[in-house]
Amino acid sequence: MTSVPSVVKAFDCPPATKANAKLPSMHSLYNRVAGQSVERLAALSDGIFAVSMTLLVLDLHVPAREAVHSEHDLWRALITLSPRIVIFLMSVMTNGIFWVGQQTQLNYFARADRDLSWIHIAFLGAICFTPFSTSLLAEYIHYRIALLVYWFNILLLGFILYWSWSYATRHHLLADDAPPEIHSAVVRRIVIAQSLYAAGAALCFISTYWAIAAIVLVQINYAIAPRFCWGLFSRNSAKES
Repeated sequence: MTSVPSVVKAFDCPPATKANAKLPSMHSLYNRVAGQSVERLAALSDGIFAVSMTLLVLDLHVPAREAVHSEHDLWRALITLSPRIVIFLMSVMTNGIFWVGQQTQLNYFARADRDLSWIHIAFLGAICFTPFSTSLLAEYIHYRIALLVYWFNILLLGFILYWSWSYATRHHLLADDAPPEIHSAVVRRIVIAQSLYAAGAALCFISTYWAIAAIVLVQINYAIAPRFCWGLFSRNSAKES
């Protein structure tokens, strides 16, 4: 008769146990090394931004030939098309501003990790949504819901950029030569911009055109005003020297 210790020994499988013990460590090692290339992340972002901005123009259609029989008819058709052109230009600025914002963050990252890569993939997903929100607003420019969907798209982009920067700061992914004041500058820019966008979008309860005008003014400010300020600071520095 086989003894109890013999039976226990027969079912003892040390090799399998050791192999199973390695699985969690291998999984943890993969998570630590995955998605570390900032350059690949930047390349993916450039491609998606290029496609998104190209898709925006596809919503603009040349006036139908059957409806145009004179210069006056063509002029009227272009005037009718002008709201779509304004929305197109607004979305080009939206994409441009957030491309600059993302590239600014990537320039200060020493490296990425898996979670940060997925945060930026989520950001790019929101960028892919901009052609839809643009088309929706252009088609239903008088409806508040269409404008609020567009504003939510902007809010989502700003939130994910804020999330990205906060994550990178907490997990020490910034470059060693990053200036100490850069953190507060990035956070302040995102928070103030999103506050202004929200205030502009709130005007849709008065008129969607007012809201669009306010959003465009905010975008022009962030696209152009820093250059004016930089020129002013440069002139002041030159005078002081």
